[in-house]
Amino acid sequence: MENYREQLRLLTQAMNQIDGLYYQAARKLGVKDNTLALLYALDDGKPHSQKQIGEEWLIPKTTINTIVREMETQGYLVLDEENHTREKTIRLTREGKDYASRYLNRLYEMEEQAMKDMLENHAPDFVRDCTDFALCLMRSFNRCFSDEEIVD
Repeated sequence: MENYREQLRLLTQAMNQIDGLYYQAARKLGVKDNTLALLYALDDGKPHSQKQIGEEWLIPKTTINTIVREMETQGYLVLDEENHTREKTIRLTREGKDYASRYLNRLYEMEEQAMKDMLENHAPDFVRDCTDFALCLMRSFNRCFSDEEIVD
């Protein structure tokens, strides 16, 4: 079996640096990092449930619920009832979209410049490759760790 340890170490370091930059960006923008992640998730204009966002963005349910309640109280989002399910769909209000834009526009500018710089030297396949690796890692995680082993 090939030893991928050094490649994995470099990849893990890069992923942690990326996560850290988003954390630092949130702090510089004056918003909590998980609030920024929720705004980012909702900014695609598609309907999302709290459960879906928690699973896709790996944010704990209690954290999502707390942020949603705060933003609902502030008038930035509403929870819409869905037919045939207990789940509610989260939707940004007009004020919520303006609120999100204040934080996300600078973040998008940063990301787009980084993507432009990246594509000058690398094929666009790297995005697909990163997504594929995330899926492979998720499958491997599910094989190696049972629910009972996860400490909350």
